[in-house]
Amino acid sequence: MRDDTEDPNYLMANERMNLMNMAKLSIKGLIESALNLGRTLDSDYAPLQQFFVVMEHCLKHGLKAKKTFLGQNKSFWGPLELVEKLVPEAAEITASVKDLPGLKTPVGRGRAWLRLALMQKKLSEYMKALINKKELLSEFYEPNALMMEEEGAIIAGLLVGLNVIDANFCMKGEDLDSQVGVIDFSMYLKDGNSSKGSEGDGQITAILDQKNYVEELNRHLNATVNNLQAKVDALEKSNTKLTEELAVANNRIITLQEEMERVKEESSYILESNRKGPKQDRTAEGQALSEARKHLKEETQLRLDVEKELEMQISMRQEMELAMKMLEKDVCEKQDALVSLRQQLDDLRALKHELAFKLQSSDLGVKQKSELNSRLEEKTNQMAATIKQLEQSEKDLVKQAKTLNSAANKLIPKHH
Repeated sequence: MRDDTEDPNYLMANERMNLMNMAKLSIKGLIESALNLGRTLDSDYAPLQQFFVVMEHCLKHGLKAKKTFLGQNKSFWGPLELVEKLVPEAAEITASVKDLPGLKTPVGRGRAWLRLALMQKKLSEYMKALINKKELLSEFYEPNALMMEEEGAIIAGLLVGLNVIDANFCMKGEDLDSQVGVIDFSMYLKDGNSSKGSEGDGQITAILDQKNYVEELNRHLNATVNNLQAKVDALEKSNTKLTEELAVANNRIITLQEEMERVKEESSYILESNRKGPKQDRTAEGQALSEARKHLKEETQLRLDVEKELEMQISMRQEMELAMKMLEKDVCEKQDALVSLRQQLDDLRALKHELAFKLQSSDLGVKQKSELNSRLEEKTNQMAATIKQLEQSEKDLVKQAKTLNSAANKLIPKHH
């Protein structure tokens, strides 16, 4: 039987659901904390930073890869550039992003655009306008990406609540190109102190959603690391091949230089012979000299071609070395993010067990209280019955006392 968990459509739907849940938590937490704080937010505010990380993951979900010299590139800056065509007000922030001097990558420009849109309090409007144009988004996203499905529209609706927040960013000093977007799940974890069953169930559900998302992200990071490792291996093989070709080219240049020196010596010898020899031999020697010059010209041209090819090979090697360094840096960043996510996953599992234990203890306490209440009610009923019996006995005793009293009254006159 087919395992549904291996179906790409099922995996993409699960990722969309997890990202939507994370967006809900992030937006809700940001609004509540900002209202409690009661001041303008800046770029150092942790919940705001996490909100941008979650939005970046949402915009990256299902992006089509564009092939470049350094490999496949996925950037959400392309879709964001379309907004100015749909909403003229967005042209201002798009131009501002392009004019920022410190931004060198599409990822950095996309991050700056999100921050300016939030400052403008138009982020929800821009996202809704973009999501409504599926025919334009299809150029950048897969059909089952978050921005192409219902979850994207839900997140765009949730962004309306951020209009109550005042934010101010100074992006000239920020390094938006090299930031690593890792979600800090500890900001959304509940303390689990409530003993109510409904609240406990809600906390466990939220934690399970977070856990599922971490596992999916962990799986994707592992796949990315494996792909990057394969690219590094391929680059190392290519580098080795280029080194061998460079050695061959160097040997060829040395050979050509030696041959050029030999031709020069022959030319000098022929010229000297022409000066000393008779006139009748000069014609033949002049012809030999012409051939030698022609051969020298051909060898010189061949040397120039080899040198040009060598320069191209050196340039390609330098580019490959640069690509290798960038890939190694990317691998290190991904490994650091993977370690962080694994630690958060362990924390989530420990919290899940703790909540389950507390929920079980709470259920046991409720059961004990119910049994105690039943016993108290039973004792109350018994005491009520006993009181009734005592009241009846009291009435009987009162009657007997009256009877005895009347009998005594009758006996006393007789004695007198």
